This record gives sequence, structure tokens and C-alpha cells, in this order.
Amino acid sequence: MRLTCTCLLFALALPASAEIYRYTDAHGNPVYTNQPPEGVSSESVQLGPTNTVAAPPAKPAKPQAATELEGYSRLEISGVPDDDDTLRANAGNFTVDVSLEPGLREGDLLQLLLDGQPLAAPGTQTSFRLGQVDRGTHSLQAVVLRDGEPLQTSASVSFTVQRVHIGSPALPRPQPRPAN
Repeated sequence: MRLTCTCLLFALALPASAEIYRYTDAHGNPVYTNQPPEGVSSESVQLGPTNTVAAPPAKPAKPQAATELEGYSRLEISGVPDDDDTLRANAGNFTVDVSLEPGLREGDLLQLLLDGQPLAAPGTQTSFRLGQVDRGTHSLQAVVLRDGEPLQTSASVSFTVQRVHIGSPALPRPQPRPAN
């Protein structure tokens, strides 16, 4: 078995040491081949050593400044009432802002979560327009993403959206029109 493997390895190495032949075709073009053509004069070409180029050394990774490795000193949501207060938005539309210190760094993205679900794709905006938020209690959180992974999350802010309901007893009832 060992002898068979050795013979196979030598057989595989033979093409690597094959000779190269050069001849001129009928149109006067030089042709190089590993088998000498029959009936055509050819010469054996001696190849020089193979050219090799060493790969350039890898540049050491640029160390990041300590401030880039850390998160943000302030990440908070503003524009909604604090402490479970009520927000009156008849159509359920309002704007919230996210405050960051320092400002959003290059490469970082911001995403707003309403009740744990993303409102939109991550982006660089710090002001978000929410639309048609249902009445009831909700929570908001801001998440800073770096390379698609959460880097820092703001504290959750809970608030209640109050919307006018057409069946509200506080609304005046429409009076029937008199028949003419």
C-alpha cells in the first residue's frame, strides 16, 4: 500500500517537471507546448526559476480611541411625557427626539423601538415622526447600532396616548335636522 501511494505521488509530480517546446506555426507565430509536434522542428525551452513575490506584511490594526470604544455618555428620549403621563394626540401622530452625547458617531446608526418593535430601518436621524399610534400605554426605547449589533440602549420611556373617541360622552351629540 505504501509503495502504491509513493508511486502515485511521483506520477503526479511528473507533469510539474515536464519540458516546454517551442516551434513556429504556418503563419509564423511562435507556439509553446508541452509535447513536441510531429513533423515540425521544435526546440526545448529551458525555463528560469519561478518568480515569486512575498506578500506585504499586514498593517497592524489601527487602535481606536478610548472614546470610540465606549458608548455614549447620554442617550435619552425626549418629546414624550415622563413617568407614565398622558400624551394627547387625536390622530395618534407626534414627534419624539433622541438626545446623544457626544453626537452620533460615524458608522453608528440609531433605531427607535415602540413597544419593543422597530419603527423603521436604522438610520442617522435623531428625530422620529410617529404616526397613528393606537390609544393606550406604550413604551419607547432608542438603540444605537454599530456594525448591525446593539451598542447601547436608552432607558425605556412609558407613556399613554389619549385619542378622542367618536363615542365619547364628552363630545356633543349631533342633533337630527328638522324635516322641511
